Amino acid sequence: MRFLLYNIRYATGHGTSFHLPFPYAGYLKRSGSQLKKIVHFITEVEPDFIGLVEVDGGSFRTDSLCQARYIADHLHLDHIIETKYGVESVVKRMPLLNAQGNAILSRMPIVSYRFHYFEEGMKRLILQACTERVTIFLVHLSLTYHNRQNQLERLYRLVRQVDRPMILAGDFNILWGKRELELFLGATGLVSANLKRKPTFPSRSPKRELDFILHSKDLKPTGFFIPNVTFSDHAPLIFDFEL
Repeated sequence: MRFLLYNIRYATGHGTSFHLPFPYAGYLKRSGSQLKKIVHFITEVEPDFIGLVEVDGGSFRTDSLCQARYIADHLHLDHIIETKYGVESVVKRMPLLNAQGNAILSRMPIVSYRFHYFEEGMKRLILQACTERVTIFLVHLSLTYHNRQNQLERLYRLVRQVDRPMILAGDFNILWGKRELELFLGATGLVSANLKRKPTFPSRSPKRELDFILHSKDLKPTGFFIPNVTFSDHAPLIFDFEL
């Protein structure tokens, strides 16, 4: 089976043009052409499960089109999507920002799902999707070290309640290096699919390992690679495994 993790940056692109005519102007541009390129890439790699970070749920960037639904319909996948900010956050009432979320897509039917939330940080969503064979968590952790450590503690409490094959993936924003994760990995027993610690950011010339696919030991790894794709500022990660 194949799991794809991809922070697609709302399909707004990457590179010098993203910051023209002013810094981060790309977030205000239409995403249609870039989304088609991403869909073509995803179609070629044929994943069974997809974790999408920074996906647009339907704003003016997409003419109110939900990017997760568009990809799911194109590949005939089940999916869930939710805004990544806290339930009481004022951000959820702001145009554009209220459409910014994360999504899980699955070739297997999603039989149940839950939205959990961190108590700190701006990006608080923890997506949990359960199929008959595997449970998937998807996160986008804080840029602040102290918040990340508290968020990892919350994830530890969630993960320890799961007694079946599991994947925990997302943009972890581990700016201090993988050492930030050592205690978490030791306590949960999860293993990183990226054993060689290949960098994932920025996609054009990766220098930092920010994106992670962690899995329980009852999943047997059969392959891992990072495609040379630059449709976003993050590179995609692909993890092949057997149940």
